[in-house]
Amino acid sequence: MAKNNKRKLVGLVSDASGHRTYYTVKRNATDKLVLRKYDPKTRKHETYTETKKNLGRNEVKARKG
Repeated sequence: MAKNNKRKLVGLVSDASGHRTYYTVKRNATDKLVLRKYDPKTRKHETYTETKKNLGRNEVKARKG
């Protein structure tokens, strides 16, 4: 049986340092996920905001022609 994939993998970016330390799975919702987690760069608890997992690095671009 095939798994019904209604969840997507998202990366969490720290608002303070800008590093993606955490990844999580989220249901398809319209609002962005905001969590408070530990940031190892600043060594404090900071707010993390949802972003795309790959940030466009591994996407296949359409060919011209």
